[in-house]
Amino acid sequence: MKPIFIMIFLVVFFSCKEEKTLPAIVQIEKDVVFLASDSLEGRATGSEGERKAAEYIAKRFEDIGLLPKGDNNTYFQKFDYTPKTNPHQLPDSTSHSENTITGTNVIGYIDNNKETTIVIGAHYDHLGYGGAGSLYREGKAIHNGADDNASGVAVVMDLASKLAEGADPGNNYLFIAFSGEELGLLGSNYFVKNATTPKEKINYMINFDMVGRLNEERSLAINGTGTSPQWENSLNETPNDFKLVMKASGVGPSDHTSFYLNDLPVLHFFTGQHDDYHKPSDDSNTLNYEGIEAISNYVFNVIIAVDDDGKLAFTKTKDESQDAPRFKVTLGVVPDYMYAEKGMRIDGVTEGKPAANAGLKKEDIVVKLGDHEIEDMMGYMKALSKFEKGQTVKVKIKRGEETVTTDLTF
Repeated sequence: MKPIFIMIFLVVFFSCKEEKTLPAIVQIEKDVVFLASDSLEGRATGSEGERKAAEYIAKRFEDIGLLPKGDNNTYFQKFDYTPKTNPHQLPDSTSHSENTITGTNVIGYIDNNKETTIVIGAHYDHLGYGGAGSLYREGKAIHNGADDNASGVAVVMDLASKLAEGADPGNNYLFIAFSGEELGLLGSNYFVKNATTPKEKINYMINFDMVGRLNEERSLAINGTGTSPQWENSLNETPNDFKLVMKASGVGPSDHTSFYLNDLPVLHFFTGQHDDYHKPSDDSNTLNYEGIEAISNYVFNVIIAVDDDGKLAFTKTKDESQDAPRFKVTLGVVPDYMYAEKGMRIDGVTEGKPAANAGLKKEDIVVKLGDHEIEDMMGYMKALSKFEKGQTVKVKIKRGEETVTTDLTF
């Protein structure tokens, strides 16, 4: 009887172990589905939904084997902020009042007894039931934020699983799920000012924000490639099947900016804007899970490729947003930010706006506005800045193999 009992025990033990160790793509989808579920009510900073999400992420960190690296030997780093009352004033993450809300960063750590630490992060907060950041105009609704940014958090947890398996790492690894990003990078800003690991020992920071919509062209935007001389070669030389769209600037509307402004090399991975951005329709069934896993595998290989290079040199970059011109008119389109060829490709058209009224469609490529040739996104914005409301101009577009010229009235 004893050998039979032992055999049964081993079968049960290994069956349980197999159930816990899901294939990466299955675990990624499971994480996104939970974080983007209606039960979390959009994960607004300070909400009950955020608390549930934080507890889920902390439990996943614990199951992976990460050490707690928040406050008081927990996975949580809490911060307070006071919502703005003046629409021209940023939220205050230090002052206290009756309206003060507490946000929570979730932090786990792999201690490899190395001199330097890599920070790998993504924000997990979203818009709750909508509010000022929502682009939904039909009333109150849960904004689940599957792409923005359950997708990024799922990659952070997948990388934690991969990097926890060992090899011969040259760095320690710190994994952070930030809160307060939608309110103005509050969680990441608080962390860099109250780092739970020596800030001077941080090597670089990798940020994932909206990596769930890899398109058919497999376009992957990487921002911050100019923040270290190491980045561009390493990114290009690491095997991949992506169409890489690289931008040098370390400044952008996501959490890597908080680290760049503290003189740390950064990378931000992003698969592009879409019609569901900041709307209730950003749900888990719209994501490309094969694409998410492929991005995670690629970044893992990039990390390994530079892991024995020591502390990366930091390079300041030009803030491209400072060069953006001001303009009084708009076409009423969503540009395709992943498009890297000549012109500005349209990713979405708003009904009733100038582009729709002129017959422009999704995937049209604007190559000329009035007398202005459009080479890229910056050229498109500079051209817009030359026009006034009510003005009619010729717009030239490429539609497949066809070139079309039509009148457009701003």
